[in-house]
Amino acid sequence: MMTALIVSQILLFAAIVVLVLVVLALARQIGVLHERIAPIGLQQPQSGLDVGQVIPRITMRTLSGAPFPMGEALPPGTVRMLLFVAPDCPVCKRVLPVALDVARDRGLDPVLVGDGAAPELVAMRDRMGLGGVAFVTGVELGLVLQVSRLPTLVLLDSNGTILAKDVVNTRRQVEALIPAAAGRAA
Repeated sequence: MMTALIVSQILLFAAIVVLVLVVLALARQIGVLHERIAPIGLQQPQSGLDVGQVIPRITMRTLSGAPFPMGEALPPGTVRMLLFVAPDCPVCKRVLPVALDVARDRGLDPVLVGDGAAPELVAMRDRMGLGGVAFVTGVELGLVLQVSRLPTLVLLDSNGTILAKDVVNTRRQVEALIPAAAGRAA
Protein backbone atom coordinates (compact mmCIF):
# COMPACT_ATOMS: atom_id res chain seq x y z
CA MET A 1 0.00 0.00 0.00
CA MET A 2 2.79 2.37 0.93
CA THR A 3 4.61 1.57 -2.32
CA ALA A 4 1.57 2.52 -4.39
CA LEU A 5 1.33 5.86 -2.55
CA ILE A 6 5.00 6.65 -3.21
CA VAL A 7 4.72 5.71 -6.88
CA SER A 8 1.61 7.87 -7.30
CA GLN A 9 3.35 10.84 -5.65
CA ILE A 10 6.37 10.46 -7.94
CA LEU A 11 4.11 10.27 -11.00
CA LEU A 12 2.17 13.37 -9.87
CA PHE A 13 5.41 15.27 -9.30
CA ALA A 14 6.67 14.25 -12.75
CA ALA A 15 3.35 15.35 -14.30
CA ILE A 16 3.60 18.74 -12.57
CA VAL A 17 7.17 19.22 -13.85
CA VAL A 18 6.07 18.33 -17.38
CA LEU A 19 3.11 20.73 -17.17
CA VAL A 20 5.35 23.57 -15.95
CA LEU A 21 7.72 22.98 -18.87
CA VAL A 22 4.79 22.96 -21.33
CA VAL A 23 3.42 26.22 -19.89
CA LEU A 24 6.84 27.88 -20.17
CA ALA A 25 7.23 26.72 -23.78
CA LEU A 26 3.76 28.02 -24.66
CA ALA A 27 4.43 31.35 -22.95
CA ARG A 28 7.60 31.76 -24.99
CA GLN A 29 5.78 30.89 -28.21
CA ILE A 30 2.95 33.33 -27.43
CA GLY A 31 5.56 36.06 -26.94
CA VAL A 32 7.12 35.27 -30.32
CA LEU A 33 3.72 35.31 -32.04
CA HIS A 34 2.76 38.54 -30.31
CA GLU A 35 5.94 40.18 -31.59
CA ARG A 36 5.32 38.97 -35.14
CA ILE A 37 1.68 39.94 -35.52
CA ALA A 38 1.29 42.91 -33.20
CA PRO A 39 -0.30 45.83 -35.07
CA ILE A 40 1.83 48.94 -34.97
CA GLY A 41 -1.07 51.30 -35.55
CA LEU A 42 -1.34 54.30 -37.80
CA GLN A 43 1.95 56.16 -38.06
CA GLN A 44 2.72 59.54 -39.53
CA PRO A 45 5.50 59.74 -42.11
CA GLN A 46 8.28 62.29 -41.69
CA SER A 47 8.49 65.41 -43.84
CA GLY A 48 10.28 65.44 -47.19
CA LEU A 49 8.53 65.54 -50.52
CA ASP A 50 4.82 65.44 -49.93
CA VAL A 51 1.65 64.72 -51.87
CA GLY A 52 1.42 66.90 -54.97
CA GLN A 53 5.18 67.34 -55.40
CA VAL A 54 7.20 65.78 -58.20
CA ILE A 55 10.08 63.47 -57.34
CA PRO A 56 13.42 64.34 -58.96
CA ARG A 57 14.96 62.09 -61.58
CA ILE A 58 17.05 59.51 -59.79
CA THR A 59 18.69 56.43 -61.24
CA MET A 60 18.28 53.53 -58.87
CA ARG A 61 19.83 50.08 -59.34
CA THR A 62 18.00 46.78 -59.57
CA LEU A 63 19.24 43.85 -57.52
CA SER A 64 21.06 42.63 -60.63
CA GLY A 65 22.82 46.01 -60.99
CA ALA A 66 20.87 47.34 -63.97
CA PRO A 67 19.91 51.04 -63.93
CA PHE A 68 16.29 51.80 -63.04
CA PRO A 69 15.19 55.42 -63.62
CA MET A 70 12.75 57.03 -61.19
CA GLY A 71 10.92 60.28 -61.75
CA GLU A 72 10.80 59.94 -65.52
CA ALA A 73 7.55 60.13 -67.48
CA LEU A 74 5.57 56.90 -67.70
CA PRO A 75 2.80 56.03 -70.16
CA PRO A 76 -0.29 58.20 -69.52
CA GLY A 77 -2.62 56.80 -66.87
CA THR A 78 0.09 54.69 -65.22
CA VAL A 79 0.21 54.76 -61.43
CA ARG A 80 3.45 53.45 -59.92
CA MET A 81 3.36 51.99 -56.43
CA LEU A 82 6.64 52.22 -54.51
CA LEU A 83 6.87 50.04 -51.42
CA PHE A 84 9.87 50.59 -49.17
CA VAL A 85 10.81 47.31 -47.46
CA ALA A 86 13.68 45.69 -45.56
CA PRO A 87 14.58 42.02 -45.19
CA ASP A 88 14.64 42.20 -41.39
CA CYS A 89 11.25 43.94 -41.07
CA PRO A 90 8.51 41.47 -39.97
CA VAL A 91 5.74 43.94 -40.85
CA CYS A 92 7.21 44.35 -44.35
CA LYS A 93 7.10 40.60 -44.88
CA ARG A 94 3.45 40.56 -43.89
CA VAL A 95 2.40 43.63 -45.92
CA LEU A 96 4.40 42.84 -49.07
CA PRO A 97 2.12 40.09 -50.48
CA VAL A 98 -0.95 42.15 -49.61
CA ALA A 99 0.39 45.27 -51.37
CA LEU A 100 1.38 43.29 -54.46
CA ASP A 101 -2.06 41.67 -54.56
CA VAL A 102 -3.74 45.09 -54.35
CA ALA A 103 -1.40 46.46 -57.05
CA ARG A 104 -2.28 43.58 -59.35
CA ASP A 105 -6.03 44.00 -58.72
CA ARG A 106 -5.92 47.77 -59.30
CA GLY A 107 -3.57 47.74 -62.30
CA LEU A 108 -0.72 49.53 -60.56
CA ASP A 109 2.96 49.28 -61.48
CA PRO A 110 4.65 47.92 -58.31
CA VAL A 111 8.28 48.71 -57.51
CA LEU A 112 9.92 47.47 -54.32
CA VAL A 113 12.58 49.74 -52.84
CA GLY A 114 14.88 47.72 -50.61
CA ASP A 115 16.65 49.02 -47.54
CA GLY A 116 19.55 46.81 -46.60
CA ALA A 117 22.44 44.85 -48.00
CA ALA A 118 22.01 43.49 -51.53
CA PRO A 119 22.61 39.81 -50.58
CA GLU A 120 19.88 40.00 -47.92
CA LEU A 121 17.50 41.66 -50.39
CA VAL A 122 18.24 39.00 -53.02
CA ALA A 123 17.56 36.29 -50.43
CA MET A 124 14.28 38.03 -49.50
CA ARG A 125 13.27 38.26 -53.18
CA ASP A 126 14.04 34.59 -53.78
CA ARG A 127 12.40 33.39 -50.54
CA MET A 128 9.18 35.33 -51.23
CA GLY A 129 9.06 34.56 -54.97
CA LEU A 130 9.29 38.17 -56.16
CA GLY A 131 11.16 37.52 -59.40
CA GLY A 132 8.59 39.29 -61.58
CA VAL A 133 8.49 42.50 -59.53
CA ALA A 134 10.94 45.37 -60.01
CA PHE A 135 13.17 45.45 -56.92
CA VAL A 136 15.59 48.36 -56.61
CA THR A 137 18.13 49.47 -54.04
CA GLY A 138 19.65 52.78 -53.09
CA VAL A 139 19.15 55.25 -50.32
CA GLU A 140 18.68 58.33 -52.53
CA LEU A 141 14.93 57.96 -53.03
CA GLY A 142 14.37 57.17 -49.36
CA LEU A 143 16.31 60.31 -48.40
CA VAL A 144 14.41 62.50 -50.86
CA LEU A 145 11.06 61.21 -49.58
CA GLN A 146 12.29 61.09 -45.93
CA VAL A 147 11.23 57.48 -45.47
CA SER A 148 12.14 56.69 -41.89
CA ARG A 149 9.69 53.88 -41.06
CA LEU A 150 8.92 50.73 -42.95
CA PRO A 151 6.91 49.67 -44.80
CA THR A 152 6.13 52.99 -46.50
CA LEU A 153 3.93 53.08 -49.59
CA VAL A 154 4.21 55.89 -52.14
CA LEU A 155 2.01 56.23 -55.23
CA LEU A 156 3.26 58.20 -58.23
CA ASP A 157 1.35 59.29 -61.31
CA SER A 158 2.76 59.06 -64.85
CA ASN A 159 4.67 62.36 -64.38
CA GLY A 160 6.31 61.35 -61.10
CA THR A 161 3.95 63.42 -58.95
CA ILE A 162 3.32 61.96 -55.50
CA LEU A 163 -0.34 60.97 -55.23
CA ALA A 164 -0.18 59.34 -51.79
CA LYS A 165 2.46 58.60 -49.17
CA ASP A 166 2.01 56.80 -45.87
CA VAL A 167 3.33 54.10 -43.59
CA VAL A 168 1.18 50.99 -44.03
CA ASN A 169 0.84 47.79 -42.05
CA THR A 170 -2.57 46.38 -43.01
CA ARG A 171 -4.54 45.69 -46.16
CA ARG A 172 -7.03 48.35 -45.13
CA GLN A 173 -4.31 51.01 -45.03
CA VAL A 174 -2.94 49.94 -48.42
CA GLU A 175 -6.39 50.01 -50.01
CA ALA A 176 -7.24 53.36 -48.40
CA LEU A 177 -4.39 55.07 -50.27
CA ILE A 178 -5.50 53.85 -53.71
CA PRO A 179 -8.87 55.70 -54.07
CA ALA A 180 -7.30 58.92 -52.84
CA ALA A 181 -4.55 58.55 -55.44
CA ALA A 182 -6.96 57.62 -58.23
CA GLY A 183 -8.89 60.84 -57.66
CA ARG A 184 -5.70 62.91 -57.95
CA ALA A 185 -4.48 61.04 -61.03
CA ALA A 186 -7.66 61.74 -62.97
